[in-house]
Amino acid sequence: MSLVKIATMVSTLTALILMIIKLTIWIISWSIAVLSSAIDSLLDMFVSVFNYFAVSNSEMDPDKKFNYGRWKIEAIAALFEWVVITLSWLYILYESVIKIINNEKIWYLGVWLAVMLVSVFVTFWLVSFLDYVAKKTNNLVIKSDSLHYKTDLYSNAWILVGLVLIYYTWINYIDWIIWIFIAIYIIYSAFTLIKKWFLLLLDIALEKEEVDKIKEIIKSQKLVSWFHELKTRQSWNTKFVEVHIVFNPEIKLIDAHRISDHIEYTIPKIDTMHTREILVHMDPYDDCKDCEKK
Repeated sequence: MSLVKIATMVSTLTALILMIIKLTIWIISWSIAVLSSAIDSLLDMFVSVFNYFAVSNSEMDPDKKFNYGRWKIEAIAALFEWVVITLSWLYILYESVIKIINNEKIWYLGVWLAVMLVSVFVTFWLVSFLDYVAKKTNNLVIKSDSLHYKTDLYSNAWILVGLVLIYYTWINYIDWIIWIFIAIYIIYSAFTLIKKWFLLLLDIALEKEEVDKIKEIIKSQKLVSWFHELKTRQSWNTKFVEVHIVFNPEIKLIDAHRISDHIEYTIPKIDTMHTREILVHMDPYDDCKDCEKK
């Protein structure tokens, strides 16, 4: 079993354990706040299960139906995860404003503090593990899952601070104000990530700096007259490069092939964190007169 699959299983198991703990405390205390936190852990668990199946599908080898593999499933999973998070935190933002307006009090403060302490400890361990896997694999889903649980960690930590302040001051609205700030921060972070995953699904081109480096590699070949139709895109952990290279019509095929191989060998050195799919088309003359030479 791959390290990525193990990470998604650990995330699922961790969310399940937290949900069971919170539901148990809710049965004892009947605290709505604890129940809300348990539902949040249930949501985390479903997202992690979805990620597991997404990773399992994306790791399948290319076949007759999917010639280029199923990499985009991971971007879809990451996109789905952050849409769910955004919607849930929009609801939390709404609830927090309502509670401030109604000046609702927090009951079972000691129980709520205990739940948050357990959540912070367990979530911190999980985030550390997911960060380790993300660095080892550079996997899109694990990165997204790590950022997801980081938001949980930060929010739980701030809530814990707020509950401690309430414990000593009994100013109830401190907690709801903290929730509002956390909700705004997470919604903003989610929007940034949703935009990133969405652009990957649309096959966005590589960054300009990287494209410029590719151009320099091609231009450095003395026997290359010019190039055109340079196209790039990224899908999960693979970067695609396609280019037409113009040679002198008198060049030997073996020499043109050798230069093309050299270009295909050199481009991946730009960024060793990603795999590359490079397609070089060899032209005996410039058949793209309308292309702008830059």
